[in-house]
Amino acid sequence: MKLGKVYLVGAGPGDPDLITRKALRLLGEADVVIYDRLIPPELLWEARPDAELINAGKQPTKHRLSQESINQVIVDRALKGNSVLRLKGGDPLVFGRGSEEALACHKYGIQFEIVPGISSAHAVPAYAGIPLTHRHLSSCFTVITGHEDPHKPESSIDYQALANIGGTIVILMGVKHLTRITRTLIAHGLDDKTPAAIIEWGTIARQRTSIGTLSTIAGLACEGHFQAPAITVIGEVVRLRERGVQWFDLLPADLVAPNLISDEVVRTT
Repeated sequence: MKLGKVYLVGAGPGDPDLITRKALRLLGEADVVIYDRLIPPELLWEARPDAELINAGKQPTKHRLSQESINQVIVDRALKGNSVLRLKGGDPLVFGRGSEEALACHKYGIQFEIVPGISSAHAVPAYAGIPLTHRHLSSCFTVITGHEDPHKPESSIDYQALANIGGTIVILMGVKHLTRITRTLIAHGLDDKTPAAIIEWGTIARQRTSIGTLSTIAGLACEGHFQAPAITVIGEVVRLRERGVQWFDLLPADLVAPNLISDEVVRTT
């Protein structure tokens, strides 16, 4: 039997309109769609009526499928000759484990393509009215994960360099460890009065933002019961939100992507 092909596709940060044209076309052609928890569920209506839909969603404390199991499902379906689309939130290679899935395909001689998606690292701050760069405030930005592999003996993030490099710091998946991260940055010399923001459920109607400083943002996140998915931005660019760049929160409700993130998708055929 001829081997199938795998497409590792980014669905974007939450607003379904932010998916690329190529991703949408491939979604409508795939035999099998393996999707994550944070993809816009209404995108699955774009799949073929006879397509197999597999929920591989992961929550912070509850994994529907382990990464190894996901890899195996991708490989198994492709070995049976299917066109397999792995639909991942954001971009598949920005803390998305897309490279692990690509390596699994390569191991079995399965052809694959990577279809980049709009990453939440820059899209969510943009929806919150926070540009990552500004010629008078920030000439660079650094993106780090707040949730490193727990089996690593120590963090691979150089917090001393991070505190010294300047520009903007974006922390993905870090709400649970925000107190530790902010204290570490302060201990390595980053000014505790540096503006900071935390953004939850970015780009859809559930989006909300809290503004503080490096020393207060973890406490504000706790008081506001911010939970994953949330992104933290640290840097002078945060001030631009209240200086006039804020836009999404001011839109009429009918122009905002709805709150359709869900663990289950019901589709009639």
